Amino acid sequence: MIINFALLNEFFRGFHIQRWNDRIRPMDLIEMDKHAHKMMIAYVLGKYEESRGNLINWQMIIKNGIYELLRRIVISDIKSPIYAEIKKNKPVFLELNSYVYKQLESKIDSDILKKELYEFLFAEFDLDDISHRILEAAHIYSSYWEFQIIRQSNPFSYQNIRIETDLLNRIDNYKDLLGIQKLINLHTISNFIDLTGQLRFQIRWAQAPRLPSTSVLGHTLLVAIISYFFARENNACDKRLYNNFFGGLFHDLPEAVTRDIISPIKRSSSEFDNLIKNLEMGLAENEIFPLIEKEWINEIKYFIIDEFDNKITIDNQIIKDNISIDELNQKYNNDEFNPIDGEAIRSADHLAAFLEAWHSCSIGIKTEELVSAAQKIKDSYYDKSLGNVQIKNLYSNFRNVF
Repeated sequence: MIINFALLNEFFRGFHIQRWNDRIRPMDLIEMDKHAHKMMIAYVLGKYEESRGNLINWQMIIKNGIYELLRRIVISDIKSPIYAEIKKNKPVFLELNSYVYKQLESKIDSDILKKELYEFLFAEFDLDDISHRILEAAHIYSSYWEFQIIRQSNPFSYQNIRIETDLLNRIDNYKDLLGIQKLINLHTISNFIDLTGQLRFQIRWAQAPRLPSTSVLGHTLLVAIISYFFARENNACDKRLYNNFFGGLFHDLPEAVTRDIISPIKRSSSEFDNLIKNLEMGLAENEIFPLIEKEWINEIKYFIIDEFDNKITIDNQIIKDNISIDELNQKYNNDEFNPIDGEAIRSADHLAAFLEAWHSCSIGIKTEELVSAAQKIKDSYYDKSLGNVQIKNLYSNFRNVF
């Protein structure tokens, strides 16, 4: 399989890595959350550039975003200013990337992924390429968004002015991007970026003691990454890869206005579940969709309405009834059908929840709720596959800690 036990755990390490940990923080600022926000910002910047007629390499944005997260997980103790200086020294930077590759190589089974990671770490990128610049701009702006929290918590730090000036100067290098112009000038889209950023304040499993605490924001990125790799295992077309990643990334977007209603409550009855879904959509219509460009609304709805259904689009009509992943693989695996594996996103959502419970239990922080949820998820995938994805094999590698 493309994704395995070791690689899943490596991604999960992103929830342990603290950012800005030499500053007073009103809350933990976590690497996984930052990268989730970064990829949401990259989506916004990319959509604006598409509206100007620019061709965006979404596959590069997704892959490089994922591999950059892996690199940051490995080098987590290096402060950003130090890392920026290292990047200027090419021989030293190559040595650092060699270290990163050696740390990750043994955790990746797929030769294709190893090759892609190697190319990401050592190939020469066109720094002026629009897709590369979108990802870099999103990285810097997401750091600047975090800094607003740090600045409020450290009002007397003499370093505030220097840090803010540096971040603003770096953002200024990307002011040719329409999305950056709108964010700097506080257009409505900046409120959408704020709203998505607030998902990091919502802690999952809020009623259960658990380590590490994971936010809704970070959770969405883990789901997006797993969904993307599931799609790759099924040899998905480019549009399906795009939909699986961003469908996973935005699948919990309504929780920005409803908060995280735990699954047992949502599913206590079909009537209650339907009521919650209707309330979520009503709030999304009033509080989320007005913040984004009208041209994007249908795509965001495609991601968040019936988010766990397999869907295709034919003649501008969404079809979702009884479409299996096997049918997506054999009949609709083409960009023209706009396919999305809702079933795979749901499985990724379950796997991410399992990881959250399993990791806490494995270090001894366990409750009846965590044990029950993790065991129930694992049992439900005892004999399941998703097309070419033998998902049952992923669960079998996790030792019993319950």
